[in-house]
Amino acid sequence: MKLLSSRRALIALVMGAGIALSPFPYERPLAQQGAEQQDKPPHEVEVTEVERQDIELERSYSSLLRSDNEVALVARITGVLQERHFEPGQMVEEGQRLYSIEPDVYQATVNQRDADLQSARAELSRAQRDAERFERLLSQNSVSRQEYDQALAEMQVARASVAQAEASLARAQIDLAYSDVKAPVAGMISLSEVNVGNLVTPGTALTTITPLDPLEVRFQLPQRDAFELRRQMNDGTELADIRVLLDIAGHESPLEGYMDYLGSRVSQGTSTVQGNANVDNPDGQVLPGQFVRVRIDGLKRYDVIAVPEITVTQGLMGPQVFVLDEDNKARARTVELGELAGPWQVIDGGLEPGERIVVGDPAGIEPGRTIEPRAFDGDADNLVENIEEEKEQAEQEAQQEAEGAQNDSQGEDSDAGGDDAS
Repeated sequence: MKLLSSRRALIALVMGAGIALSPFPYERPLAQQGAEQQDKPPHEVEVTEVERQDIELERSYSSLLRSDNEVALVARITGVLQERHFEPGQMVEEGQRLYSIEPDVYQATVNQRDADLQSARAELSRAQRDAERFERLLSQNSVSRQEYDQALAEMQVARASVAQAEASLARAQIDLAYSDVKAPVAGMISLSEVNVGNLVTPGTALTTITPLDPLEVRFQLPQRDAFELRRQMNDGTELADIRVLLDIAGHESPLEGYMDYLGSRVSQGTSTVQGNANVDNPDGQVLPGQFVRVRIDGLKRYDVIAVPEITVTQGLMGPQVFVLDEDNKARARTVELGELAGPWQVIDGGLEPGERIVVGDPAGIEPGRTIEPRAFDGDADNLVENIEEEKEQAEQEAQQEAEGAQNDSQGEDSDAGGDDAS
């Protein structure tokens, strides 16, 4: 403890001596730094005035492709599976015949129900004639009222028998239609779940048909993205005009589609809003279940302050940019970063509209350095490309100078060796 106290006393003594020697101990390094920056020539770099703008986002959302109209075929009647009229994996058309389940048996049932209907209609015709005859006889007092009522009742029973026979025939015709299983949609058919010769009953799985064009993709948007998208729609953009791009592994170019649904509520569990898009897939390039990255074309952030990402550097107090004062001197300004939007960095705090900032390469710029402003055309992508080209050219020149110096050194060594030999 005594040693620690002695060291603290010594540090305090040294600091006190420094304070005694200079009334402004912390201003001297800054003044020296300012003088050094004044000695340097003005640094030419792109400068722009801060203003609010709309920035396009490059956001992507993970999802899986799906076929919304996929159909799982099941048997609707009981019978032996007699024939299969397709090959697994082929494309089938809507209405194409796929299976036969004892159609002869069900055709015989239809014939029987049709005969029952004809019989019922004949009985109804007889009963109607009897009722009409009894009605005439009743007016002549040739039959009793009871006999006439009996004839009317028999006519009503015969009429009901006709309706029952018609219903039985319709049911038999439906079963006959089910005996020929047809494709309800067009698409790629899978393997058959039941072999020919097996008995099937209502509900027995037969196969699956998967339409491949179009496909759909359902994805979850963060609620802020969904809010901006709805704002874009409120400005006059139709939902069906919002284009989406699907990036798929193994495919050089993305698939294109259009949105057809944007959810109306935020999920409490994920704070996201569901979106849906349809994608044309005419050649069957992709299949349902494939992983994709969904990008919305034209999604924006409205009325934000943004600077080229290359502008932002890391300072002692955190992320910073260089702001120009009235004398075109660079001053470091700590900023609060938002999200990235391609080559742009959204600034959530630290800058105000109207201020001038350095947007070019910040390398070699220090606080107090005089800046010679160069116009910025607003193209952040082009700015980054130019800076990278300049860096690459500088590296090549430095490499060439190093190689030249090395060659000169080797030449001097060879000359010295020749002199020694002579």
